[in-house]
Amino acid sequence: MRPISRGERSTAVFEIRAILAGLGLLPNGGGLADQTSFDEETERAVREFQQSRGLSVDGEVNDETWRALDAARWHLGQRALYQAVPIPLMGDDVRQMQERLLEMGYDPGRPDGLYGTQTARAVAQFQREVGLSPDGACGPQTLNALRRLGRKVVGGRPQMLREVAAFRASGPALVGKRIVVDPAHGGSDTGIVVPDGVLRWTEADIAYDLAARLEGRLAAAGMRVHLTRGPQPAADLPARDRAKLANELGADLFISVHLDGHPNPAADGVATYHYGTDAGVSSTVGERLAGLVQREIVIRTGMRDCHTHAKSWDLLRMTRMPAVCVAVGHLTSPVDRRRLIDPSFRELVVEAVLAAVQRMYLPAESDVPTGSIDVSQLRTLAPATSSGS
Repeated sequence: MRPISRGERSTAVFEIRAILAGLGLLPNGGGLADQTSFDEETERAVREFQQSRGLSVDGEVNDETWRALDAARWHLGQRALYQAVPIPLMGDDVRQMQERLLEMGYDPGRPDGLYGTQTARAVAQFQREVGLSPDGACGPQTLNALRRLGRKVVGGRPQMLREVAAFRASGPALVGKRIVVDPAHGGSDTGIVVPDGVLRWTEADIAYDLAARLEGRLAAAGMRVHLTRGPQPAADLPARDRAKLANELGADLFISVHLDGHPNPAADGVATYHYGTDAGVSSTVGERLAGLVQREIVIRTGMRDCHTHAKSWDLLRMTRMPAVCVAVGHLTSPVDRRRLIDPSFRELVVEAVLAAVQRMYLPAESDVPTGSIDVSQLRTLAPATSSGS
């Protein structure tokens, strides 16, 4: 959809304001004479909503923000819930149902508000055990049963424990594991563009070069690597489609490579993002991967540490494996740009990510200090570590 921003008047703005008022983000229910006006108050409410939902905070309602607004209007019991294909049903009511199932000892996956296959399977299991038809949909009878029965799990974070246990069970070796590397943008979407004399540097081109280098190094370490796009894709690939590709491939890890930008050229540094919300929902393994990637890049390159952050972007929310987005510097910064256009610097970044991936699979007792892994030895290091653990 076309982004909707301050100054616009339309029926779409009326609906946006109505949702924001229902969430208590517009004072006095958003009582304006003209409810179709996207004014300063509406922009402030949109920013507050985006911040609370782990979205990019820009005050505009783009496709991703609109989907989050639409999801936020639903509460458990207001509609029937079911698995929809190919675009899953999403909403706060789905998240509330997932949390309820987790409390009762079932495994709907992380409570991300997406009614996917794992959630439908958990609903069907619950229905069988309470004597209902196991159709995997949450209608009035299933909802009443969910509300009627008490909790089985008290304390702790069962989904976190399942996620960590499944990851550790895969073993420390990189050989045979599948990873999807996602060069941001592509096609007509060049991302950030910065002219530099007679040259023109684009985020899409540099991100692809980093991803292609990473593909080669990961493959040499024995991993099965897939890129989400080539150097010149025929069309733009939305974030949801990139996540879908990774899910269909059954990837063990997902790494999306981006660059950042800012109106202030003094802004520089690297940041890494993982799935998470202010409500405390997160990908525990994704958060660990983000921390390792961030620390390895900072130590090996000397870039400014802009830390890790939880976000609920589609790319992180809809991937079913641990996923991170790493913004490898600000293309708008003369300092970072000088580094990023240097092939030897990009190799340092790739080595840092490769080291972080290996450390993800090492057991806690076998982990090593940041910056100490010799990535040229990874093909032999992983099996040796495995046999000694």
